[in-house]
Amino acid sequence: MSEVINVNTNLFAKYMNASELEKVIKYPTWTQAWENSVQNYAPLTAIVDGANYTFAQLDEDTAYLRGELVKQGVKKGDRVCVYAPSSYAFVKAFLAVVTLGAVAVLVPAQLDERTVFGCTMKFSSKYILFENSLKEKVALAASQGVCVIDADCKAEEKAAAATDLTAKDPCCIVFTGGTTGKSKGALLSHGAVMSGVTNGCLGFKGIFNERYFLLIPLTHVFGLIRNLLTSLYTGSTLYICRNPKNMFKEMPVFKPTYLVIVPALAELILTIAKQMGVGVTGGCLKYIVCGASAVSPHLIKEFNELGVCLLGGYGLTESANLVCGNVESLKKPESVGFPYPDQQLKIVNGELWLKGDNMMDGYVGETEENALAYEDGWFKTGDLVRIDEEGFIFIVGRIKEVLVLDTGEKVSPQEMETKFCVLDYIADAMVYEDFSESGRQILTLEVVPRVGCTVPAEQITADLNAINAKLLPYERVSKIVIRDKDFDRTPAMKKIRIKKSK
Repeated sequence: MSEVINVNTNLFAKYMNASELEKVIKYPTWTQAWENSVQNYAPLTAIVDGANYTFAQLDEDTAYLRGELVKQGVKKGDRVCVYAPSSYAFVKAFLAVVTLGAVAVLVPAQLDERTVFGCTMKFSSKYILFENSLKEKVALAASQGVCVIDADCKAEEKAAAATDLTAKDPCCIVFTGGTTGKSKGALLSHGAVMSGVTNGCLGFKGIFNERYFLLIPLTHVFGLIRNLLTSLYTGSTLYICRNPKNMFKEMPVFKPTYLVIVPALAELILTIAKQMGVGVTGGCLKYIVCGASAVSPHLIKEFNELGVCLLGGYGLTESANLVCGNVESLKKPESVGFPYPDQQLKIVNGELWLKGDNMMDGYVGETEENALAYEDGWFKTGDLVRIDEEGFIFIVGRIKEVLVLDTGEKVSPQEMETKFCVLDYIADAMVYEDFSESGRQILTLEVVPRVGCTVPAEQITADLNAINAKLLPYERVSKIVIRDKDFDRTPAMKKIRIKKSK
């Protein structure tokens, strides 16, 4: 059973200023988009990382780093590991690689030296472009013949020109989250990246010349495309917060207008803002773009009361980040919104399948995974969805996370968790398969109260039991645990699901 979802390309237009919508041009490649930004915004500040770097300065530094790459033998189509924390060095390294026509393999900074070397082997990369703080962790790769290049080196050669490219040329390899299986490298073309960048501009009143504050890793597709590249594309300034512990010292100074963050960070910021006032964010915040995991309705409601519009959505590394965006978050806070342009969607037995310009070219070196991921050219997301009569899409779970009970009934943990999170004082919840002392299969619910929650544990349990009683008999949890700390999470701040065995 399948249902095709029609994508209305005009859905986001009414939420934007017409003059800005006209400026959202989908260039075939990131190289062309970057050249346009440099031409239009040269004297403006592009990146703040200890110092202020203008678009012109970033372009010049990128050109000289391209020259160093050429000197070291890098050619169009070569794969270059970009190994750096979120920093100015990362930004110019990424730009230098992809505008040269090489492919940037985004290697998370927390990986150890053996894993970094493993990445060069897995992705057939002969080069690592690294930030100096990670020098010791590229020594093993260097000893095995990999060419390691300091992104902050003083290039002696002349600057190298950008390479002419097409939308189909590969741009970067980004690791998937790996929350329900091994992490894989998704190959994104320039055309896919540009779909993600331009879709990230849709649905906002005021998207150009804004101020972004970076709190999520640039090696994550959400940080790379919606935070960095959309910022550069729109002539905006990106402030790089090196240490999230300093965010409430640095935000009041920089005064961001946009935050691109995950729900766990939004929860923290909301708690502090309610205690100390919105001045802790700088007092200029207009939008929070929230993704990477489900957004609780209370976040949308309470940020709105503070004068900040929080918009959730849905995306994948495989789709160059964005699939849907909820521009009506107050109206339907549980939804991920409407689909973005340049893609096709259909629901097959409850699962969302995708095609389009925004989709990856495949997982690199994963023949079996690619065979499982596609059917008749459609990418099978593994996400279970429903669509209402107005066209709003709702994520109800993951196929791999569906629990099959002893009775044969199937339960979606995510869908159940959403029902328990309607309580305003619950920050997050997790439902998982558990076992009683006798070995009988049961469902357990664990919840994390919001910071500062003053509701007694007895009342929390009573409220949760009231919700539990309204569920279908086979969905009801047998055990409730009130946690005193957050769930374990991936570097992308996604919950790591609890698994129990008999």
